[in-house]
Amino acid sequence: MSRRAWALMIALIIISGVVIIGLTALLTPQQTSPAAANALAFVQAVSRGDDDAALPLLGPQAAAWMAQNCPQGSPSACVEALIPAEWGAYVSTVFRRAAPEGDHWNVDLISTYERDLGGSGVCIFARMQQDADDAWRVAQVAGFINCGEPASRSMSSNPDTPNRMPPAAP
Repeated sequence: MSRRAWALMIALIIISGVVIIGLTALLTPQQTSPAAANALAFVQAVSRGDDDAALPLLGPQAAAWMAQNCPQGSPSACVEALIPAEWGAYVSTVFRRAAPEGDHWNVDLISTYERDLGGSGVCIFARMQQDADDAWRVAQVAGFINCGEPASRSMSSNPDTPNRMPPAAP
């Protein structure tokens, strides 16, 4: 094979790789969106009990509701009250999926705790809205329930989804 043929083949391989990477990034932007990243950061923070990290990620209505309705005005205390002791300590949260809907994003996350949940995890929903500064903030959070429960399905539109904070969509 000539040098030119080898160069052409290498160029085609490189171009194909770039196209594959580009298409992958284009077709799976949800996990890398700022809305999904902030939803994940919020749930990780409240699950660790870190209100200093969680509070700036809340939208104004959600922050006001939590300040008024959570013990000591703490979003972490609200979440802690939802977690049964038998689940054990918080381990981690991962992104599941996200979808834009009108002016907001619906983000689903899954947390794991150290025991008694098997492989199903703890399902969490966050409605993310962009504020005037173009930052994505939590407008509503719900769930913190075992993913094996029927109420964990379609939490963005399921009227039976438990633990909505604030209860009504802002």
